Parts: sequence; structure tokens; C-alpha cells
Amino acid sequence: MRDRKRSTFDWIDIVWLLFIAGLAFLPPIDEIHKQLILVAIGVFQFFESRLIAWQPNRGRYYSVIIKIALSTLLLDHTGELGINSTYYPIYYLPIITAAIYFGPIATLLWTALSSLAYCSFLIPALMFDDNQLDSEGQTILAIRLLFFFLAAMLVNRFVVENRQQVARYQALSETLEQTNRQLQRAEADARRSERLAALGQMSAGLAHEIRNPLGVIKGSAEILTQKLKDSEPLASELAGYIFSEVNRLNALVARFLDFARPSQLELHPQQITKIVDRAVESVQAQYPDSKVRVERHYAPRLPEIPIDEPLCERVFVNLIQNAYQAMDATGTARGSVLRVSVAPESSDRRAGVGIVFEDSGPGVSAALREQIFNPFFTSKKDGVGLGLSIVAKIVDDHRGWIRIEDSTAKGARFHVFLPGVAG
Repeated sequence: MRDRKRSTFDWIDIVWLLFIAGLAFLPPIDEIHKQLILVAIGVFQFFESRLIAWQPNRGRYYSVIIKIALSTLLLDHTGELGINSTYYPIYYLPIITAAIYFGPIATLLWTALSSLAYCSFLIPALMFDDNQLDSEGQTILAIRLLFFFLAAMLVNRFVVENRQQVARYQALSETLEQTNRQLQRAEADARRSERLAALGQMSAGLAHEIRNPLGVIKGSAEILTQKLKDSEPLASELAGYIFSEVNRLNALVARFLDFARPSQLELHPQQITKIVDRAVESVQAQYPDSKVRVERHYAPRLPEIPIDEPLCERVFVNLIQNAYQAMDATGTARGSVLRVSVAPESSDRRAGVGIVFEDSGPGVSAALREQIFNPFFTSKKDGVGLGLSIVAKIVDDHRGWIRIEDSTAKGARFHVFLPGVAG
């Protein structure tokens, strides 16, 4: 289906054309100045929106002033004294414009200015013609002026209420959008927790089944190594390979059990920055030749939060190690920076602390972000895919959350939230 092109004229423009044409065909028809002023009013009305867009602040003032001037000129050319012109309702045009653009007080001031412009036609008559307004003329003039103010306040009240309603709808829309994002995050966290629980149970059973035969293989390899050490060097070397590989498998099984085993948290109030510093120093000791520069941004007066210190340090070490490995893998580690930020934070009406690790490595693509915390998912050649899963599990056990967010740099940005009160 083809999209229809938007019409050059809006329906309100057509109404304006009909309105101006109607005034043009009313007497005095042969007054050329009247026709030119009407054309000027129509043209200005068409281009008023462009004036407002060009001058957002001053444009509103210019618009009302120009309409007052054009209305005054129209009355001057359509009545003997101006004040008696039947075109006096043209002053509703600047009055309503002011009611749309301004607040109540400014609308009253603009209406008073329009009324003064209308009453200015009395000055020549009173000064030079010695004409005095009779009581009926005074009543008619007062009624017209009062209706100016009545129209101004009615329109302004409607506009103000409409603005308030729009503001309420916008606030509601923003609230709903924020709630929707929170629900999406909660759904993602729930799905991840379900996957972790199911895979945890499977891993626990599998790890226990593997550990027993590994123990037998390891013991047999040790005995073979001892007995064949002198008589069969080649067989002894092969038995050593068996022994080392069994140790590697044992370490892997231990990680399976760490992932599957329910955490027994020992929560104590701690200053999170001390643990982050220890984690940074631990990883720096592992990579003494790395050129990665660590920047710490810690907010002052951070609250103590109840955490399991060894487990949280393990979380931070894992995240920092991943950042180091990602930046070293790019070959540009000399100019690489790891920014660690710690600041008070609130999430879901819970006060706590937010810890952000932002590196300048290659980052994580959008396609991998949904899977990066899944067990056994890894982008490393020699990786197992349990590191970030265990990290997420530890954070979940603390009733917090961990997310990967868009980074201002090109690298990855991991955001950890730990609540101040245990859930």
C-alpha cells in the first residue's frame, strides 16, 4: 500500500481562506486598503508557525503585536471613525492568539493592549470633533471590551487545561515506558534464573557422577607413574598426562559444583570499595606485564552494605579479568583503560550501591548480550562458559542484579547493583 503524500494545506488553512474571502466580499468592497490588509492577515496567518519556529521566544510576541497592528489598520479603513467599524471583532484574532501562547496574566495584559488599540479611535473624535459618547455608546463599548476579556480568559483556560492534560499524559507515558522496561528486565532475569536453576540441577548430578570415576583414574595414574617411572619412561610420561588432565577435569567439575551448589551467604556490612581495590590488585598481580590503566571513580560517603566478602571479591575479579583479557586480545592494551565506578544507587525502591566496570576493548555485540550470562556460553577458545554464569548467580543470591549496558566508549560496560538490605 502506497503512503499518501501529506497535503500542502491543512484543513484549517482552507477555513482561513474561506474566512478571508468572506470578509473581502463584504462591504466596503471597493476599499483597496481593506482588501490589502485582509490579504496581509491571511498571509501572516499562513507563515505564523514558521515565525514561531524561527524565533521560539520572541516569535509569540511578534505574532500578537503584528495582529494588533493589522486589526487596527483594518478598522481604520472600514469605518468613519474606526470605533464604529463593524469589523471590530477582528481584535479577537490577537486576543485569542495571546490566550493560546501565554499564561493567564500575560493574556490579560495583551487583551488590555488590544482594548487600548480599539479605544484609541476615540481620541481624534473626542479631541477634534467635540463628539461625546452617549450612555448607549458607552454601554456598547463596555460590552465589547468585556467580551474581549471573556473570550481571552475562556480560551486561555481551555489551553492551560489542555497543556496540563498533555503534561499528565506525557508523564504517564514516561512512567509506563519505564515500567515496561523494568518488566522486560524482570522477565529476562526470571528466564535467566529458570535456566540457571535447571542447568544447575543437571550440572550437580553430572558432576557427582563424573567425580567418582575421575578419582579412580587419578589414583591409577599415580600408581602407574610410580611403578613405571624407571622401567618404562614412555608409559610413565603418558600416565603423567593422564594425571594432569584428570586434575584439569577435577577443576572443571569443581566449577560445575560451584555453579550448581546453593550459596550459603555469610553477610556482613562491608565497604565495597575495599573489596573492589583488592580485586583490582589481584588481577594486576596476575598480569604484571599488562599496559592496562585502571581509573577509579568512587563516590564519597558510600554506605556499608551486607555482602559475602569472598564471593563478591570473586565477582569483581572475574569481571576485571574479562576486561583485561578483552583489551589484551585487541593488541592495543598500551592505550587501554578500565574505569571502575562505585556510587550510591537505587533500584526498585531499594537503596544500595552500583559498581560499574567499563573497558575500552572490542565490546560485546548486541546479538551476544542476551546469552552472555547463560551457562556454557563462551566466546573464548579455551573457555568453559561458567565464569559469568557464576558471577550472575552470586549477584542474584545477594538479591542484586548484573547487566551489560551500552558504553560511551567502544568497549563493554558491566553494571552490578547490590542492595543495602538483604532481600
